[in-house]
Amino acid sequence: MKNIGLIVVVVIAAVLLLGGCSTYNNLVTKEESVNGKWAQVQNVYQRRADLIPNLVNTVKGAANFEKSTLESVIQARANATRPEINLNADQLTPENIQRFQAAQDQLSGSLSRLLAVAENYPELKANSNFLELQSQLEGTENRITVERMGFNTAVQDYNTSRRRFPSNIFAGLFGFQEKGYFQAQAGADKAPTVQF
Repeated sequence: MKNIGLIVVVVIAAVLLLGGCSTYNNLVTKEESVNGKWAQVQNVYQRRADLIPNLVNTVKGAANFEKSTLESVIQARANATRPEINLNADQLTPENIQRFQAAQDQLSGSLSRLLAVAENYPELKANSNFLELQSQLEGTENRITVERMGFNTAVQDYNTSRRRFPSNIFAGLFGFQEKGYFQAQAGADKAPTVQF
C-alpha cells in the first residue's frame, strides 16, 4: 500500500515537472520572439534616423528653405534617438512603449511637415537626391508599419500565453512580465479634413 502511494506521488511530481518545463520553455520561446520583433522595430527606426541627416542636408541645399522646419526635424530626430528613449528588450513595459512611441510620433510629424513644405519648392522637387531620399523615407515608413504590426502580434501571443492557466502560475514564479503594445496615435481614428 505504501508503495502505491509513493508511486502516485512520484508520477504526479513527474507530470508537474514535465508540464512546468514545457510551459517555461514555451514562455521563453514567445518572449524571445517578442525580443526579436523589437530588435527589428528598432532596426527600421534606426534606418529612418540614418536617412534624416541626408534628407535635411539635401533640403538645406535648396535656396530659401524654411529654417524652422529643418530645426524641428533635427530636434525631433535628436529626441527620438536619445539613449533613454531607445529601449532594451527587457524594458518593454506598456509605459516605456508609450514613451518610445511618443518620441517617434513627434519625428513622424516633423518629417510630414518637412515633406509638405518641400512641395512649395520646384527646384527641390526636381532634385534627384531629394526624390530618392523621399522615396527611401516612404519605404522606411511602410517597413515601420509592418514591423510594428509583427511586434504587436508577437506581444499578443506572449501576453496571452503568460495569462493563461497554468502558464500564469509559472510566469509569476519565473518573473515573465507583461509586454507593451504599440498603439495608434491620439486622433488617428478621425479622418483628416481636406480642403481645396
